[in-house]
Amino acid sequence: MKGLIFPHQRKRGCGHFKLECARSFPEMNFLLKLFLIGLSITALGVYSIQHGFLDVTDVTNGLFPLGKRYLQHRVFPKQSFGPFPSKNRSSCSCDGFSILAQNVQEGEQEDLQRRRLEEYQKYQLRMGTKMDPLILSQANSPLQYPTHGFEVPPLKKRVIPGLALHAQRQLYKVSLSVKSGVLSVEDVLDGQQVDGQGQSELNISSSSLTQLNDLLSRVTYTSTIYHVKTKDLVHFSFEDYEAIFPIVIKRPSVPVLYDPGTDINSQVTITTKTFLRYEELNVLINSIRQLYPNIKIIVADDSLTPEKVTGNNVEHYIMPPAQGWFAGRNLAVSQVTTKYFLWVDDDYIFNNNTRIESFVEIMEKVPELDVVGGAVGKNQFFFRLQYEEGEEEEGGCLRRFHRKSHQSVPGFKGCFFVDGVVNYFLARTDAVRRVGFDPFLKRVAHTEFFLDGLGDLLIASCKGLSVGHQKKRKQSKYRQFRFPGRNDGKMKLAHHYFKNYLKCIKY
Repeated sequence: MKGLIFPHQRKRGCGHFKLECARSFPEMNFLLKLFLIGLSITALGVYSIQHGFLDVTDVTNGLFPLGKRYLQHRVFPKQSFGPFPSKNRSSCSCDGFSILAQNVQEGEQEDLQRRRLEEYQKYQLRMGTKMDPLILSQANSPLQYPTHGFEVPPLKKRVIPGLALHAQRQLYKVSLSVKSGVLSVEDVLDGQQVDGQGQSELNISSSSLTQLNDLLSRVTYTSTIYHVKTKDLVHFSFEDYEAIFPIVIKRPSVPVLYDPGTDINSQVTITTKTFLRYEELNVLINSIRQLYPNIKIIVADDSLTPEKVTGNNVEHYIMPPAQGWFAGRNLAVSQVTTKYFLWVDDDYIFNNNTRIESFVEIMEKVPELDVVGGAVGKNQFFFRLQYEEGEEEEGGCLRRFHRKSHQSVPGFKGCFFVDGVVNYFLARTDAVRRVGFDPFLKRVAHTEFFLDGLGDLLIASCKGLSVGHQKKRKQSKYRQFRFPGRNDGKMKLAHHYFKNYLKCIKY
C-alpha cells in the first residue's frame, strides 16, 4: 500500500509540502533538485558575464562555427506590415433566396453583367470603399508617428505632428515616402543632412538624436493632387523598423443647419403622397387639424384626375399621372424646409396617442438618429437587414428579418435600433434627402428605401408612438394600380440585381 494517499492523510496536511508527503512522491524530489541546479547555473552565468569572466562572443562563436559572418550573411525574411486589403471577400450563400440574375431578360445577361461590374468598380472609387486598407503596427518599434486624425486640405501644406525616434545609436537615418504629395523639412540649416526636399521621398540623417527629432518635428506634407476626399499613406522607416500611417486629404464641408424655432410648427412638416383617395386624404387632414391647427402639411398627388385640396397651411403639389409611390415621396420631401418631417400615409388618422412632440424629444436627445418609427394602430412594424458583400464579381446577399432589432437605444425604454420601420416615422430632412427614394419603384416600395440607406441612416423603432388607420373603403380603380403584376415583380428584382449589386435577396 506504499505510495497511496488516504483521505485521513490529506486532512492532516499532506496537501502542503511536508517531508512525509515528499517521501510519497520520489519524482517530486527529483524535479525539485533539477530546478535548483538549473537556477544555480543561470545565476552563475549571469554573474560571470557581468564581471567579465565569460565572453558572450566566445559562446556565439561556439554555437555558430562561422562566427559573425554567418549571422551577417544570413537572410531573414522581412515581415510586411501592409497595406493589405481590408476585406477578404468570399461568396455568400443563396439557399432559399430569390436569385436576381434569373429575372434579367434572356440575351441581355452577359452584357448587363459586364456593365454592372464596371459601374460597381467606379462606385468603389467614388465612395472611397477601398480607402481604408489594413495596416499592422510593428511590435516594440522605436518610431513615433500619428496613427489617426491627421488631415490636410487638397493642395495645401501641413506639418506632420508627433514624428520622433526613440533609440540609442552612433548614427541615425530615417526615411519617409508618400505617393500623392511631397515631403519637406522647414528651416533646414547648413550642415543638417536632409535629402529629398520637396519630393515624394525624404531622408534625414544625424549623429544626434536630439537634432534628428528636431528635424522630424518640422517635417511637412503637401498635397499635390486635387480631390475632395481621399487618402495618402506615409511609409516611415528606420533600420529594419517600418511604420505606415494615413493622411486624410479632405476639403472641409460647410455646415447645413435647420433653425428649429420655438415650437412644433417650426420643427416639423407633415408629408404624404396620395393617389385616387381624396376622401381618405381629407379625413387625415381634418384629424391633423384637431391636434395641430397650424403645422404645415405637404401633399404630393399623382392622381389620374386631380381634385382640389384646400386647408390652412396645406401645400398641394400635382404630379403627372401615376408616377408612383417613391416619386411622390421625393417631391414631398424636396419641399420641406423644417429640420424634421413626419411621414404618414393618406389613409391614416390622428388620435389622442399621436404626439409628434414625443418623436422630436427622442431625436433631439439622440442627435445621431436619422429616423424614428412608431406604430400604425397596434402594428409596430420593423425589421433588421443582413447584408453580405459576397465575391466582387458576383455581388451580395440580402435578407430581411421581420421584427428583429439590434439593441436598445440607451436611455429610452421601448426604443430599439433597427434597419427599417413602418410608414409612420419622423426623419431628419437632410439625412433622408442624401439617400432619396428611387422613382423606378412605383407601386410596391418600402424596404427598398431602407436598403439604400443601410450603413448611412441610424434608425430606431419606439413603442408608445402611434397613429390610427382608417377603415378600408371600396376603391376598385385604386386597387387596379395598387398591386403589381408578375412582370413588375421581375423588373423590380432585376433592378436590385444591377442597382444594389445583389446576387440574391430574401424578404
